[in-house]
Amino acid sequence: MTKLTNRSYTYYFLLPAGIIYFVFFLLPTIMSFFFSMTWWTLTDWKFIGLENFITFLTEPSLNIGFKNTLIYAIVTCSLKVILGLLLGVFLSQKLKTIGFVRSMVFFPTLLSTIAVGMAFAMMMHPTQGLINTALKIVGITGPDWLGDTTIALLSVALVDVWKGVGMATVIFIAGIMSIPEDYYEALAIDGGNSFHKFWNIIVPLSRPAMNSVIILAFIGGLRSFDLVWAMTKGGPGFSTDLIASIIYKQYQGGFYGLSTAGNVILFIVVSALAFPLYAFLNKKEVDL
Repeated sequence: MTKLTNRSYTYYFLLPAGIIYFVFFLLPTIMSFFFSMTWWTLTDWKFIGLENFITFLTEPSLNIGFKNTLIYAIVTCSLKVILGLLLGVFLSQKLKTIGFVRSMVFFPTLLSTIAVGMAFAMMMHPTQGLINTALKIVGITGPDWLGDTTIALLSVALVDVWKGVGMATVIFIAGIMSIPEDYYEALAIDGGNSFHKFWNIIVPLSRPAMNSVIILAFIGGLRSFDLVWAMTKGGPGFSTDLIASIIYKQYQGGFYGLSTAGNVILFIVVSALAFPLYAFLNKKEVDL
């Protein structure tokens, strides 16, 4: 009887968190699935079945949006992992100014995404932007970073990497500094050099940190919207349109049920890609 009472007592502490989770996450999720199958406004709704999903999936720009979203997620995720790992290795060293350098690397993460997008949109202006002006001084004619359909998506992705690599670096630093010194001492006794230290110790033993960065960066890339919208609004044409920006355009047009169906589709796409990736990465982890 005492054991049962203690268990019930524990559940009372979990109840407030459970209520908050239900009200602010679970209930809106269930309502989104329902309203995705309706035509609705703020005052009225009508059930229409799967019509919204069919309409959204037949959107002419959706194929481009899917391709752009996948490219964007892969590029940003890959660069954040590579740069974050290299910076993490460098910033794990014992240097006098290491605290200042770490702060500078992490600082962009603290900035507003909209503010960063607007600032870089001005800096990447083809004739008056700071980047092309600096290139012109050294005799290089800079491209139209956001107006050229062939490089616009990559330009936005590079800004995303600049803003987000600080968080990846912090995660890698934590993973690298948790590696026991015994491994490095054993490598030194065997005559290993800096490359062996990086490739044979840091890379495999920081895999839990790497897995976290991959999952967070990949999901973030698939769900990205605010930076793209602040810099290009999906243009020129559909060259930087992502699934999230297509959903927002439907919402702007007053097609609320259609945009809700798009959100459900995005949720399914992210889940279908993220969960298998998470399971695959967990199989590759190395225990210390």
